Amino acid sequence: MPRAGLSEEVVVAEAARLADEIGYDRVTLAAVADRFDVAVPSLYKHVSGREALQQSIAVRALRELGAAVSTAAVGRAGGDALRAIADAYRTYAREHPGGYAATLRAPQPGDAAHDAHEAASAALLETVFAVLRGYGLSGDDAIDATRAIRAALHGFTSLEAAGGFGMPRDVDRSFARLVDALDTALAGW
Repeated sequence: MPRAGLSEEVVVAEAARLADEIGYDRVTLAAVADRFDVAVPSLYKHVSGREALQQSIAVRALRELGAAVSTAAVGRAGGDALRAIADAYRTYAREHPGGYAATLRAPQPGDAAHDAHEAASAALLETVFAVLRGYGLSGDDAIDATRAIRAALHGFTSLEAAGGFGMPRDVDRSFARLVDALDTALAGW
């Protein structure tokens, strides 16, 4: 019988919090079990192993990031929408470093959470594509633009998280200039 209070959702939520604290790659079943003061085998009633747990963290994080980006974009268009989703992306990466790291890996066919991962990714992408339609971009152009936006935002947020911006200049200003440059690039895509 499952331990009272534990469920897959509860286990994954705690594992996601742990990922934010210690890093996504360092989350183990033993570390999660310690959080609940249970033996590792007790978790197997809720998750099938470390890989499945990490996949579930990724799906949860993609849903959270997608919701944040979608909420930010509502009622906005063009550069305003781009700035809003960029800010939401950066905020999520700052506040949920482990969850953010989990969003970076694309699922492999055969992964237990493949379909859920794909659905969460599709929801996030639909918001980005909606913003890009405001620039008149669709099809292959939207895919290329999405990759450019993701690469720019990921690069910036990763460098920021690693303490890679040591020069004496306001990092927020630099981020705003990056997003302004993306806006200019997308307007002329």
